[in-house]
Order: sequence, then structure tokens, then C-alpha cells
Amino acid sequence: MSYFDKVVERRDAVKVEMDAILEAVAKEDRTDLTAEETEKVEALVAESRSLDEKIEKLTAQAEADKKASEARAAVASIVVPRVETTKVTREERTYRPDGDSSFFADAYNAQFKSDYAAQERLARHSREEATERRDVGTSNFAGLVIPQYLVDLAAPLARAGRPFADFATNKMALPASGMTLNISRMTTGSSTAVQAAENNAVSETDVDDTLLTVDVRTIAGQQDLSRQAIERGTGVDIFVTQDLIRSWHTTLDNQILNGSGSSGQMLGLDGAGGNAVTYTDASPTVAELYPKLADAIQKIQTNAFVNPTHFVMHPRRLAWILAATDSSNRPLAVPAVAGPTNAVATGAGSFAYGNSGYQMMGLPIITDANVVTNAGGGTDEDKIYIVTAGECHLWEQPGSPFTLRYDATGAGNLTVKTVIYGYGAFTAGRYPLANSIISGTGLVAPTF
Repeated sequence: MSYFDKVVERRDAVKVEMDAILEAVAKEDRTDLTAEETEKVEALVAESRSLDEKIEKLTAQAEADKKASEARAAVASIVVPRVETTKVTREERTYRPDGDSSFFADAYNAQFKSDYAAQERLARHSREEATERRDVGTSNFAGLVIPQYLVDLAAPLARAGRPFADFATNKMALPASGMTLNISRMTTGSSTAVQAAENNAVSETDVDDTLLTVDVRTIAGQQDLSRQAIERGTGVDIFVTQDLIRSWHTTLDNQILNGSGSSGQMLGLDGAGGNAVTYTDASPTVAELYPKLADAIQKIQTNAFVNPTHFVMHPRRLAWILAATDSSNRPLAVPAVAGPTNAVATGAGSFAYGNSGYQMMGLPIITDANVVTNAGGGTDEDKIYIVTAGECHLWEQPGSPFTLRYDATGAGNLTVKTVIYGYGAFTAGRYPLANSIISGTGLVAPTF
């Protein structure tokens, strides 16, 4: 008798014991079990569940073994049998930094050379991704799913990244179809008023709305690689794809800040309007900027009736604030642990790109190098954004930009084109006045 048969046999025996106890209770016309019967039933239930789990696992394993046998039989004519002498104690990911297989080399060989082994590794990788990325779902990907370690490793070229997109937006998944998102905005609301006297007409105003259309935009990049680089190179495919991925995310962040809304661009935060605050100063100081920050906040509270959540500024602007001192050469921005007195800004003092660790007026400061530094008449100004994250809506295609497509467009030159693309949409137009933008000659390039 096999182990599986023994488990099933014991499961049947447990059921018989449990049924006997319950039948005895029924014959005696009782509604409650004795303490001894309760203890026995609970023990049998626990054993039954344990046995059920074993049966389920053994059944699944048997099914997997059956499919594996069928697959081996199907390719027996083209695969040379070999004797396995290694005992598998741990299953590694198909593609990993220290592995023997290259994801991109396999993708190339599978498509252009009909390499069965490469196709099998890609299929196994897809199953691994389906298990570990259930929240995204590989069914959303039109092509192959890039291994996660290719995304996590450092890229060779420094990129500004996506601090604003990650820290100060309301992120959502892009719908599966369509190239526009439509949002209804009420432009005329109802009215209420005191009734002058009994039976007099009460206040009535017809509501009206307008359609806010948000365009879905495409961000893409490509790179031509020689077949020699793919087939004979070491890490060339990883090197190139990391850079494409990081470039995609940087472009997305740049678009949601600065996109013009035309020529295929998103309509970014800057173009959506918002409350304009002008800081004009021939000799700018942090102390003179400070009232403008308060003005930007109160305009949001006054016009949109919400509280802003973040400051977003270029790293050079935060550095300028951190470098400022009072008349006694004491810094105006100090670590919170030091017990600041009359400080303009406080924070942990750790210089972390993106979420800086500092705050002003109770709002965290996000540093983002995608904030332009060529604004204004002198093309040397940056801007400070005071944003309400809940009103900066960002939609991204699930998995973007993890879609990869190989096109043999340069076969005559032994060239393979790598294309990475993805879709996104952004709007700050639902309540434009929920954000403020500070600009002007007071924000010229700082000196230190």
C-alpha cells in the first residue's frame, strides 16, 4: 500500500469514528455533546483537516508528475535522455543575477531560433511571475515579463526617477481599454437659503457640470542591439534594459509635472493651473520666501476647502533652505531632535533623494530633480509646488513598462530592436485650485 493510500484510508477511518459519535448523540436524543465527546470530536476534526491538506498536496503533486511525464514523452524524439545525478534540494528562480541563463538571450533564441530549451525556460519564468505577482497579473502584459532583478539593480546612467509620482499622487490602475478617461466636474452647484416666510418659495439653483477628459498617453523607448551583443555579450542586455526602464519612469514623472497637454504629452501639474503665487526678489532669502509658502497653503484651503499634503521642489531649493542661517549664523532648518526654536523647517536631517525627511509648516518636503530649473525670463528659475496628493490623479497600465517586444527589423544587419513601452494618464484638473505653484525671480539659481 502506498503512502497516499494509507493517508486516504486513515481519513476514511476518522470519518467513521466521527460519524459514530454523532449518531450516538442523535440516538440518545441529545443536543449537546459530553466533555469527553467534545474533546474527541475536536481531535478528529483537527486530524481530518491535516489529512485533507496532505491529500490535496499529494494529489497536486501526482497531477504535476503526470503532466511532466506527458511533456517528456512528447519531446522524447528530439531530446536526448540523460541520467540525473544531482539531488534537488531547493528550486532557484529561472532568471537571477548569478544564474546561467539570460532572459533576453532566451527571448531572442526562442523567437528567432525556435530554441525549445529557451522556450521552456521562458514558460517556467512566466509561471513564477504569475505566482509572485498575483496583484499585477501577467495576463495584463502583452509580451514577456521582465525578471524583477533586472528592475531592482542599479542602472548605469543616473536618472531623476519619479519622486512626485511615488510620494504625492493618487495612484490608480489604468482601465484595460480606451484612450481617454472622462470625469464629470460640477461647475454650478445647488443652493440653499433661509426661507423668508412660511409657504414662500425655497432656494433653487439648477446644477450644471462639464466633462473633464483625460488622455491616455504612451511613453516608449527603443534600442537596437546587434545579434553579437545578445549572443556573445555578457550583461549587455541587462545593461540596456535597465536604462530603458529607468528612463521610462523618469519621463513619466517629468510629464506629470511639466507636460504641456499637446503633441502626445500629458497635461502636467504645471499646465493645469492652480493657485499662482509670485515671489519677486532681487536678493532672495528664506525668511522672505516663508510668507509665500503660507500664502500658497491658505489659497488651497480658501479656494478648494482642502488641506494640502506635500511640498514638491527641486533638490537645489531644499539645499538653499537648509543652508540658510539667522543673524547669529544658526541654521533655520534644524533636526527635530535638537528642539528647534523658531525654525523655518525641521526634519531628520538625512539627505535622502525624494522623501527628504524634512517638513515645513507640517507638510513633508519631496525633492524631485524633474522640477524644471530653466523657468522665468532669465531661464534660471525653479518652482515650488504645494500639492494635495488626493487631487493629483495618476493612472498607470498595470505592469508598465514591463512589456517587451522583439522585432526583427534589421535582420540584414544582424540587428535586433528592443522596445519598451507603457501607458499612463494624469490630471490635476478635477480641483485645480487644490494645488498652488510658487514662481518668480526669488527662485533663481541659489548660491551657496
